[in-house]
Amino acid sequence: IILAGGMGTRLRQVVSDRPKPMAEVAGRPFLEWLLLMLRGQQVRRVVLAIGYKGKAIQAHFGDGAAWGMEISYSHEQTPLGTGGCLRLASSQLEGERFVVLNGDSYCPVDLGLLQRTHVLNAADATLWLVEVPDCSRYGAVEVDASNRVVSFHEKGDRAGSGLINAGIYLFERRVMERIPGRGAVSLETAVFPDLLGGGLSAVVGNGPFLDIGTPEDYLRATQYLEREFESIGTQSRSV
Repeated sequence: IILAGGMGTRLRQVVSDRPKPMAEVAGRPFLEWLLLMLRGQQVRRVVLAIGYKGKAIQAHFGDGAAWGMEISYSHEQTPLGTGGCLRLASSQLEGERFVVLNGDSYCPVDLGLLQRTHVLNAADATLWLVEVPDCSRYGAVEVDASNRVVSFHEKGDRAGSGLINAGIYLFERRVMERIPGRGAVSLETAVFPDLLGGGLSAVVGNGPFLDIGTPEDYLRATQYLEREFESIGTQSRSV
């Protein structure tokens, strides 16, 4: 599942005619590069959780056949938050385990390592973390020696280097039952803290972590990802 329903209000001064995940990077929509990255790791079935200007996303990707994938859509009619829209989208997937990505950020991920750690820890959910020089703008995550998440720190609570949530997760379906069926629910502030104490594990991966949430971040991401994404595009066959 890729969460691609945000309104992207901070980015509108530079990208105003489309939803944030469709902002162009290296000649393609940002969301398209995420799909190519997933396809390179043998992912073939994706649900795009859409909301604001979601029809533009659906019109571009269709059923996913042009990308060698099967794509369906979960459209939130009112804002449900990251947790609420995830619960809604999860109803379109079979099986008891699935990967979730944020549609406005990029971080290299090894899905095999994510799954192995998840199974080893018998976790309810596993987060992909990366270390950044200044975690104050994101909020820090602390783990123990067994890669269990032990605490979260809000944005601004802690400065300096630290681990942050890279917006890539592996969930057991049973977690969806903990998410209320109505109203907006945040994964970060409601769902994950509820899993502390044994059910929430983590993998510390390599960076970089890049998002496109603000004009400054979008420019920074574009400059880096033009090189990174061109490599993905070269490996992904012509689509």
